Amino acid sequence: MTQLGQSPTAVSGSDVRPPNATEISTGAPPGISTAALHTPLPTPQLSKRRKAGLLIVLILGSLSALPPLSIDMYLPALPEVADSLGTGAATIQLTLTACLLGLGLGQLIVGPMSDQLGRRWPLIAGMACYVVASVACAFAPTVEILTGCRFVQGLAGSAGVVIARAIVRDLYSGVAMARFFSTLMLVSGVAPILAPVFGGQLMRVTDWRGIFLVLAGTGVVLIFVVIRWLPETLPPERRQSGGVPAALRAMGGLFKDRVFTGHLLVGSLVFAALFAYVAASPFVVQEIYGASPQTYSMVFMANSIALVLMSQVNGKILVGRVPVHRTMSIGLGMITLSAVALLVMTTGVFGEANLLAISVGLFFLMGSMPLVLPNANSEGLDRAPHAAGAASALLGAFQFFIGAVASPLVGVAGEHTAVPMAVVQLVAVLAGALCYFTMCRPKRSAARPTLPG
Repeated sequence: MTQLGQSPTAVSGSDVRPPNATEISTGAPPGISTAALHTPLPTPQLSKRRKAGLLIVLILGSLSALPPLSIDMYLPALPEVADSLGTGAATIQLTLTACLLGLGLGQLIVGPMSDQLGRRWPLIAGMACYVVASVACAFAPTVEILTGCRFVQGLAGSAGVVIARAIVRDLYSGVAMARFFSTLMLVSGVAPILAPVFGGQLMRVTDWRGIFLVLAGTGVVLIFVVIRWLPETLPPERRQSGGVPAALRAMGGLFKDRVFTGHLLVGSLVFAALFAYVAASPFVVQEIYGASPQTYSMVFMANSIALVLMSQVNGKILVGRVPVHRTMSIGLGMITLSAVALLVMTTGVFGEANLLAISVGLFFLMGSMPLVLPNANSEGLDRAPHAAGAASALLGAFQFFIGAVASPLVGVAGEHTAVPMAVVQLVAVLAGALCYFTMCRPKRSAARPTLPG
C-alpha cells in the first residue's frame, strides 16, 4: 500500500509483500502488522495510510464499474440504435448479450492468466484492447458489426472486473473481505446511477455513437490510473505455474467444492434477474409507458441508488453482526416477493399498472440484491485463497453467461409487454434460492464469528 505514490517503474511484484495470516484475518493491508493497527500512529502516517486505502478502493471500484458503464450508458439510446440500424428490439438486445458473453468468456481467460503473470500487466493490456473495441463500436455501420464489436469490448473490459476481485482476495479475507466488497459496490455502484443519466444527457448533444467514444476515453483514463497508482499485489513467489492445464485443474477443483459451486450459482441467477431488468427496462419504461430517455434515466438512477444504499447497509451494519446465511436468505426472500409483485402488475391481474407502480416494484427488487450478490462472491472467494484469479473468473464468468441468456429472453414477446421480464426474474431467483438451500446448506454451516457491538 505504501508504494501507491511511486512511479510505475518503481512498482513490481516484489514491492508488495504477501500478507501474513494475521493480517488477512483482520483485514490489515499488506505491509501493516496487526500490532501496528493497535498502536497509535503519528497523524501524518495515519493520514497517509488512510489515503492509500481510499485510493485502492477508488481504483478497484472504477475498474469494477467498467462493465456497468459499458452496458448502462447506452441503455437510453437503445430505441435510437434500433431505428438507426434498421432493426427491432430483440435484435438490438443481442448487442447486450454479446457484451455479456464477452465479459464472461474474458474473465475465464484473464483470471487464471493473472494468477500466473501477476495482476498489473494483464489488466493494462485488457484496458488497451477495450479502448480500441469501443472506438470500433462507435463506427459500426451495421447491427451485425456492432454486435461483434460489443463482444470484443466485453472480452477486453472483463480484465477490470475479474482482476479487481482477485486483488481484493489478495489483500483481504473473511469478514474484512465481505466489508470491502460492500465498500467496493458503493464506488462501482455510482456507475449504474450516473451512466444512464449521463447517457441520456449525451443524447441531447450527440447520438449513440458518441457514447461509445466517451467509453473509449474512460478506458484511456483508467489505463493511466493503473500505470501510475496501482501496485502489484501478487508477487512472483505466490504466482501459479503450469499454464492452461494448471488453470483448468484449478477450476476443476473449485467445481468439486459443492459450497463454492452453490454460491457461484446463487450469485449468477440473481445476476440474471438483474440483467433481465437491464435489458428490458429501456423498452418497458420508454415504449410501453411512454417515458422520455431522460425520464428513463431518472427511474434507472433511483433503482441504482437503492442498490448502493443497501450495499452499505450490508457492509457497515449487517456483515459481522448478522450471520451471512441469514442475510442472504432474507435477500432471496425479498427479491422473490418483488418479482412476484412485478409479475402480478405486468399481467394486469388487478388492473393495468402505471409507471409509478412498476418503478416501485423494480426499486425493491434492486434494493434487495446487495443482500445476496456481494455476500455470494465473498463466500465463494473465501474458499479459494490458493487460486483467487481462477475463482474470481468463474464467479464473474457465470454471472455474465447466465445474464447473457436472460437478456434476449425478455424480448421474446416483443417490445410492448413487460411480462417476459417479470417471468425471467421470478424463475431466476427461485432457481437461485433452490441452489442456495440445497447446495450451500446454510443452516448446517457454521456461522462466521460475529463482531462485538
